[in-house]
Amino acid sequence: MKGILVIAHGSRAKETEATLDSVLSMVKAKLPDIIMECAFMEFSDRSVEKGVSALAERGVSEIKIVPYFLFMGVHLKRDIPEMVAKCAAGFPGIKITMGEPLGVDERLADIIVDRIQK
Repeated sequence: MKGILVIAHGSRAKETEATLDSVLSMVKAKLPDIIMECAFMEFSDRSVEKGVSALAERGVSEIKIVPYFLFMGVHLKRDIPEMVAKCAAGFPGIKITMGEPLGVDERLADIIVDRIQK
C-alpha cells in the first residue's frame, strides 16, 4: 500500500501550517483513497520523521515524498534527502522515493495570471 508524505519548508509563523493543511484537504478530496500525511522540514513539531512514522503506523509499504517547494534547491538536493535517509533506516520494510518540486508548470502560470488580474 502506498502513502504520500507532502513536505514543506516550515515557518516560525504557525499559520503557514494551516495553509498546507488546507491545500492537502483539497488534494485528499480529489484523491480520497490515498493515505497522506504532511510534514515540515523545520520550525514545526510535525517533522519528516513523524510523518514517515505516521504513514508506517497506517500500514504503508511505500512512501512517495512530494515536496511542496517551487525549486530544486539545496533543501531538496541535500537536506530533505538526508532527513528521509535517517527516517528510512528506522523503517527498512518501507520503500521511500522522492518526487519533483512544483517547478515549471503551466498551472502555476495560470495562478499568477489570476492574481495579477484581481
